[in-house]
Amino acid sequence: MTHTTRATLPIVIDAVKALAHPGRLRILAMLRTGDLCVCQVTAALGLAASTVSTHLGDLRRAGFVTERKSSKWVHYHLVDDGPLADLASQAIRLAEADDQLGEDVKAVRALRKIPLATLCGAGLGPTSAGPSTSVTTRPRRGLSATRRRT
Repeated sequence: MTHTTRATLPIVIDAVKALAHPGRLRILAMLRTGDLCVCQVTAALGLAASTVSTHLGDLRRAGFVTERKSSKWVHYHLVDDGPLADLASQAIRLAEADDQLGEDVKAVRALRKIPLATLCGAGLGPTSAGPSTSVTTRPRRGLSATRRRT
């Protein structure tokens, strides 16, 4: 998606929808410190790789992140210019007082010390890198708690 100086209504709606999940906001906040591999994001969030990939795909389609492939790994980068970068920055600023984002910073710091071949190859989870950082969400309207996707 190209960045324009003036966003259209569908772009704004897609962007706001992408921001409307605690896991995706946490991912954006983690990416402020630099690129992260999918394995690192998965370990920090403590979620299934498929769930993390879905969240990253939502953020990419909305224009908040870009991806680059390096060897076996896919790294994600927070966009740093344009109206969507400003919107992401504002959303992160609004949420940064949340304790969970502080825990995420610690987890990412620890995960960056683990070689990707070790982390991604071994499927290490959040317990091996730092404190538990699972996402807590409310059930969506009309879905039972057992059917919700976190």
